[in-house]
Amino acid sequence: MDDHTALSLLEGLADKLGIPIRYEIIKDELTGPGGLCRIEGEYILIIHSKATVKEKMQIMIEALRRFDLGDIYVRPALRELLEEYEK
Repeated sequence: MDDHTALSLLEGLADKLGIPIRYEIIKDELTGPGGLCRIEGEYILIIHSKATVKEKMQIMIEALRRFDLGDIYVRPALRELLEEYEK
């Protein structure tokens, strides 16, 4: 699976979990390309719009692995990607 397909599948998984993704320009004084936030009790993924595809994938994988995915259908290739990141 190529990176763009994986990114699209990760975005879909976030949607299934009810986690909105916002691609924004992050100010220089902040470090990192983004991450998972909790605002007023709701999760949101904020990702620097100029992050590379790999960086976007890493942020999403790191965030999505925090959630119980046992009851959600996740394509086998995507589940493998999420599990590989653990190692």
